[in-house]
Amino acid sequence: MSPGSRRTWVLMFLVIIPSMFLHYSTSKLDPYSIKKKRMSEKVRKMFYHAYDNYIIHAFPHDELKPLTKTYTDSLSELGNLKLEHLPQEYNGSALSLIESLSSLVILGNHTEFARAVLWLSENLTFDVDARINLFECNIRVLGGLVSAHILATDSTNSLNKGTYENQLLVLAEDLGRRFLPAFDTPTGLPYAWINLKYGVMENEITETSTSGCGSLILEMGALSRLTGDPRFENAALRALRKLWSMRSSLNLLGTTLDVETGEWIEHSSGIGAGVDSFYEYLIKGHILFGREEFWRMFQSAYLAVQKHFRHGPWYHEADMRTGRATFWQLTSLQAFWPGLQVLVGDIAAANSSHREFFHVWNKFGVLPERYLLDHQTLHPTEKYYPLRPEFAESTFYLYQATKDPWYLEVGESIVDSLNLYTRVEGGYASIRDVTTMELEDHQHSFFLSETCKYLYLLFNDSFLANQNYIFTTEGHPLPVLSSWHEKLPKAYILSNFTSIKSGEQPKRSSAMSLQICPDAMNESVESACHIPDTRADHRCFADEDCGVDSTTCRRRLCSMAGYCGLWLSI
Repeated sequence: MSPGSRRTWVLMFLVIIPSMFLHYSTSKLDPYSIKKKRMSEKVRKMFYHAYDNYIIHAFPHDELKPLTKTYTDSLSELGNLKLEHLPQEYNGSALSLIESLSSLVILGNHTEFARAVLWLSENLTFDVDARINLFECNIRVLGGLVSAHILATDSTNSLNKGTYENQLLVLAEDLGRRFLPAFDTPTGLPYAWINLKYGVMENEITETSTSGCGSLILEMGALSRLTGDPRFENAALRALRKLWSMRSSLNLLGTTLDVETGEWIEHSSGIGAGVDSFYEYLIKGHILFGREEFWRMFQSAYLAVQKHFRHGPWYHEADMRTGRATFWQLTSLQAFWPGLQVLVGDIAAANSSHREFFHVWNKFGVLPERYLLDHQTLHPTEKYYPLRPEFAESTFYLYQATKDPWYLEVGESIVDSLNLYTRVEGGYASIRDVTTMELEDHQHSFFLSETCKYLYLLFNDSFLANQNYIFTTEGHPLPVLSSWHEKLPKAYILSNFTSIKSGEQPKRSSAMSLQICPDAMNESVESACHIPDTRADHRCFADEDCGVDSTTCRRRLCSMAGYCGLWLSI
């Protein structure tokens, strides 16, 4: 697309931002409703400032360079730290547009969504000589297309059915087929890298991450359910099962492994980079597909994390073989963890960790990539903030679960920081150094697919009113459908925490007044009561599964029937 036609598309672009005071009197609204309305419009403007600049200056290339108002074809660079084997004739795949599709729907801009779908249907191809990272392409491109297809076929989204004939699903299926050769290994664990045109290249590296093998089931499983082709889900499931079989006797996994030998390369592990979305996809896979197998894996893995990684509100890293601490550090990717804990009802532990992340956010103005907990100082080289969404994501989940207005204040602080430090004329720029707020010329596609989306949903969750969704690790919504389930978990039918029935007053549990229980060492630590008594599908196997109740400070035991209960005082 030429610059002229690109600008013509932008001029045609219609965005209606209603006045905050239109059609109703604010005198009838409580202060929090007024704040939510004001902040949702503020986030809407953030999204369109980033999106419009991408369309004007970078589309149809992959990502925007906001300082120079140019572009980068970064799909082949994602995960490629050394920038090796870059393609010579790759001109982008409209990555940021694909990542924006579900955000456009959530913001109610069906006109631009339809226009974007039409362009992708007519122009996007994956028959390109480009070596890409399987994990990154799966969560960003395949997930974006699958989610957008589902939204495009939803009758409530006002898409002109005469112009849409499942073109996005056709593209997603083509991409999924190009993924399959990566799984042709002795172990079933996929190569981290694959060429979209030629498959696995000769002498391709065999090293990959736990996330790279264990975070494929949502997108590829959904693709199989939509196409009727079981190969995608089967490949992802085989890899996940193989990965789980490689866990240590402590139910811990490392971060790096060899896909041909099935041997671990890096034994130190945690909940951050290299392994984070593995935990996320176990519980979300259970919710989306109803597989009890995923729940059993997740419960064992979650208990191991709480036992071996947790230190008060923090999670350090440890050797998967011994459980001994290796690195005491906070990484920005760990900030997704409180949101995951909300999904399993561990609200108290989520509150505790979230407050600590917010403390670090306030200390620097944003969340640095790596913070050394044992020295209470920044990592000497990883001092950047690339507009990551994880802290906003957990804030959204915790507000949904508690309706505590304090989380709205946290969200407002995030929005203000982003506008103060990262907003430039050409979009939103990453921060190279949080101590100086020096900027970097890169607007990552996940700023459009996740950061803005979770902040908007924090203040305006109308998208969630009539359907439960699971959000992929890249923020793409997939609906929870009974037709996709072996058994639909009772807690995720329509009346779950994302949908407060009219007339009901949600419980307000303050994140700032959490009771702290003393442990045996006389240190004040917040307990992890992570198995709700009211959920029939959350079972315990031993007393150590049940932890300590964080509000009564009483020890919980596992009954003979397999449920946690309060039986013994500390």
